[in-house]
Amino acid sequence: MNVDPRLYSRGGIITERDPEKCIIRLRIPAGMLTPEQTIGIGKIARTYGDGRVHLTVRQTVEIPGVDPGKIVPMLTALKANGTPLGSEREEVVNVTACMGTDHCKYANIDSLALAKQIDERFFGKEMPVKVRIAISACPNGCASERMNEIGITGIREPFRDHDQCTGCGTCQKYCREHAIVIRRGKVVLEKKLCVECGMCVMPCPFDVLRGSEPRYRITVGGRRGRHPKVGRELVTVSDPEVVLEIVGKIIKWTYELASSDVLLSEQLDELEYNELKREIRDQYAERQIWPSEETENPDYL
Repeated sequence: MNVDPRLYSRGGIITERDPEKCIIRLRIPAGMLTPEQTIGIGKIARTYGDGRVHLTVRQTVEIPGVDPGKIVPMLTALKANGTPLGSEREEVVNVTACMGTDHCKYANIDSLALAKQIDERFFGKEMPVKVRIAISACPNGCASERMNEIGITGIREPFRDHDQCTGCGTCQKYCREHAIVIRRGKVVLEKKLCVECGMCVMPCPFDVLRGSEPRYRITVGGRRGRHPKVGRELVTVSDPEVVLEIVGKIIKWTYELASSDVLLSEQLDELEYNELKREIRDQYAERQIWPSEETENPDYL
C-alpha cells in the first residue's frame, strides 16, 4: 500500500529502527486520560500496533510497531478516542504538568487547567526549534518545568501576623531550605534561601502564618537531554491569563528569531534574551507589597 510521504512530516509519526515500522506518539496534555480513553488506546494498539504501548517521560503515550499502511485509519480511530496524533519535531510539543491544586497538598496553582489552556492555544505550532512547555504547581518541580524551553512554577511568599506569632518554630521545622530561623524569639526569613514554595504556611498551629496569592514564575531556555540546563528566570506574575499572554510572546519571539537545528537554550544570548526580558518585565512585572514589608524589617516573615 502506498503511503503519502507528507504524513512523515507530522511530528507524532516516528520511523523505527526497522524502517518498515513506525511509532505513533499521541497528544495527551498533562498526561490526563479517562478510563475510556485508556481502554481505547489499548484496543487501538492491538489493532494497529504490536499490542504494546510506551509511556513517555513527557506524559504522553507511544504505540510502537505500526505498519505505515495502517497509519490513516489508525489516526481516525485515535481522533475519535480523544487522543489524537501528537508532536515530536520542531513544534510546540505535548504540554506537561503535575497534578496541581485539584489533588496535591503542596500545590500553589491549578497546573492542569493551565496546561489545558496552553495546549488549546499553542500545541502543534510549527517552530524553528522544538518547544517544550511544562508546569509545576510548586517549586518541588515534579514536572521538571525549569528544564524545558518554557517553564512555569507556582509559588507563594510567606508572611505572618507579627502581633500574634509566638515564635514557636513550627514553620522552621517544615522549611526544607533552612530559610527560616528563630532569632531572639522572632521568626526570621532568609530571603536568599527561600524558594517561595509555601510549605511553611499550612503547618502553623495558630494560623498566623499566611501566604501571598499564588503566583507564576516563568523561565525560558531550559533543556534536558545529554547536557541538562535550568532555564533563565523571565518574570513572575499573578494572573493565569497573563501567563498565557507571555507564553504567546515567547513563542512568537522564538518563531521569528530562532535559528533551526540549534537548541533554544544555546541561542538565548544571540537572540538578545535580555531585551525580551526587559520588555516583558516592563509590561507585566508586578510589585507586590506584603504586610511583612509594611510593618517591619522585610527579612521577617
